[in-house]
Parts: sequence; structure tokens; C-alpha cells
Amino acid sequence: MAQDKVEITVESNDRMQFDTSEIKVEAGQTVVLTLKHVGKLPKAAMGHNWVLLTKGTDINSFGAEASKAAGNDYIPEGTDKVIVATKLIGGGQETTIEFTAPEKGTYDFICSFPGHYAMMKGKFIVE
Repeated sequence: MAQDKVEITVESNDRMQFDTSEIKVEAGQTVVLTLKHVGKLPKAAMGHNWVLLTKGTDINSFGAEASKAAGNDYIPEGTDKVIVATKLIGGGQETTIEFTAPEKGTYDFICSFPGHYAMMKGKFIVE
């Protein structure tokens, strides 16, 4: 029996890394995701967010688009490529979002801070 709610913590650091590259949940579950920045650098220098992209989104083209959206935590205005995203945080901060897991499939998650998505990415697997 699936739990209705799953709590997930993802840590990010000053070396442009998430501490996980794979998250598994079940379709329809309430996901409570906390992003913790365990580094020390400020948001302007080493900000991180956690962005869940729609299926089939090209990470490189999305990342290039996101890099122009500094005023919106590096999430392009009006995009249809983002299911959910945290706000951008700096060292020592954390932020939590709650959302319903999408339909079954494999989705990409990234940090959309400019240049980070090449290393800071992973698979969000909905079973």
C-alpha cells in the first residue's frame, strides 16, 4: 500500500552537486521535498534550486533559456516545461515545496542556476 505522503530531502553544496541522482515516488503521492544548501557560498555566487521538468524536456535548451531568467530564480516566465520548482537558495538555507507526483514515467530534475544543470541533475521516477 502506497503512503499518501512521501518526504524527501535533497542536499546541494558549493561543488555544484546534489546528494542524489535518483528519486522514486508513486503516481499521485503528495511529495514534500526539502532542498538544503549545505555549502557556505551566497546565493548570487552559488545559488541552487530544484526544478522538475516535464517529460521530454531538453535539459540543455531549457538551461540556456533559464540562464536569462535571473529575476525569476532562473525559471523562464510562462514556460510549460516546469512541473514544480523550489525558490533559489544560498549556502546555509533550505526551502520546502509540496506537490502531487505526476503520472508514471521518468522525469528530469535539475538546478537551473546558470551552468549548474550540466552537473546538478537527476531522474525523478514515478512508479
